[in-house]
Amino acid sequence: MILENTRGYIREYLKDAMNNLGDAVDYAVNYCGITINDFFNFFISSGIAEEFENGNPKFLAGMSGKELVIKIIERTGKEVKIKEKDADYQLSCQYWCGWIIAYYQWFTGYSFKKIFSFITGEDLEKLYPTLHEAPENKFVEILNKIIKNRKKISNLQYYRKLSKLSQGELSLKSGVKLRTLQEYEILSRDISKASVRTLILLSKALNCKITDLLE
Repeated sequence: MILENTRGYIREYLKDAMNNLGDAVDYAVNYCGITINDFFNFFISSGIAEEFENGNPKFLAGMSGKELVIKIIERTGKEVKIKEKDADYQLSCQYWCGWIIAYYQWFTGYSFKKIFSFITGEDLEKLYPTLHEAPENKFVEILNKIIKNRKKISNLQYYRKLSKLSQGELSLKSGVKLRTLQEYEILSRDISKASVRTLILLSKALNCKITDLLE
């Protein structure tokens, strides 16, 4: 479990974050015609997902879901027609998808980029019928199982390949011994027990968070 003091923002902002992302997903899909998969791809590629993870109040609570979608569209340069919401606005499956994934990201400390390397927005929609009335920790349990079943490589190997580095190149770039890297990648050594210095060197070399490397 990730300790709260390693998360991007404190619990007091969590409700706003969940509501805001839920509202944004609902607005993007049901009013702007953006598919849920495309929305999360735009969210991540725009850089706003990372701002969200890091607790930037501007994106957590400083703007409405509609304003968040507009900002994402502006940053990605997409051509999307903006529409007004109906007065009788009701919460939707898509709202829940944004709401619950905001909780999952906060609880685990995983980046949205990492989360959506294993699942899609459509996967979340499929979980809605059975989990939308369940407590948040039940969703965390189920999604952890799904990710574990789909995961075929270690986090370190995933981010190394994402950075297009060989093991030798990562060793040179980070200063971490090659043999040590190899052991972490095949999970013969527990990377969560690595020194803070080693984790910092690896995360900087791979341009990711320390928590992204933990199994």
